[in-house]
Amino acid sequence: MRLKKTLTIAGSDTSGGAGIAADLKTFQEHGTYGMTALTVIVTMDPDNKWSHSVYSLPIDVLKAQIKTALSTGIDAIKTGMLSTEEVIQTAGNAIAESKLDHVVIDPVMVCKGEDEVLNPGTVDAMIEFLLPKAEIVTPNLFEAGQLAGTKTPKTVEDMKVAAEKIHALGARNVVIKGGKQLVHDKAVDLFYDGKTFTLLEAEKADTDYNHGAGCTFAAAITANLANGLDVKDAVIEAKTFVTAAISNGWKLNEFVGPVLHGAKNKYGAPEITTTEV
Repeated sequence: MRLKKTLTIAGSDTSGGAGIAADLKTFQEHGTYGMTALTVIVTMDPDNKWSHSVYSLPIDVLKAQIKTALSTGIDAIKTGMLSTEEVIQTAGNAIAESKLDHVVIDPVMVCKGEDEVLNPGTVDAMIEFLLPKAEIVTPNLFEAGQLAGTKTPKTVEDMKVAAEKIHALGARNVVIKGGKQLVHDKAVDLFYDGKTFTLLEAEKADTDYNHGAGCTFAAAITANLANGLDVKDAVIEAKTFVTAAISNGWKLNEFVGPVLHGAKNKYGAPEITTTEV
């Protein structure tokens, strides 16, 4: 038996809910063999309301990790938290050299609970070094606005405008995650393949335990692509996977609650509707 091999170039969330921890759990649930190249370590201070600190790893260490993983024959790759322009360029160059088709760019710009871009120069670097290599890019509303050079989308029409602009930057497919900030009565994501907009809708989960949802969604897409699904079907399955995970999120402590990565496989898939808009 040969498992499909999936690589995440991302940060380590010490609390275990997001970053490479979420990616590896998601890869496992999808039956792929996950590998990692660590960019940063993120810690949280329990004495200061879970405030985040980000510790970057040396660039030569990152390069050595990526070289190790790619040498095994990777089937699909995703990126997560890339903290500096140099890290982004390193990841982009490695992806180009790998000649992989299945490349998922999760353009992480902030830590959960923060509201400022980690490093403003990273947005331009993502546009230059990552988007042209992306089979699909998976921004949330804030990230979509940053990449598109628009205000943060608030409606589905705003999302469509942003998706077109991001697609024009080189990404072959775009899925914008609506999240709770979108003006809509459902939990909505918008998929765009350069020709057609598809709205993915699920019932909103009445929970604040959604830590790691974005990483989980992108990792599920990555695993699905490695397993042979086309991009749209990979996104739809990932939507069902993360919806189940959010609906069964749980309280880790007084500050955070992660999603439950095994929820879909344990409890079944929630209903997702897709509509061309």
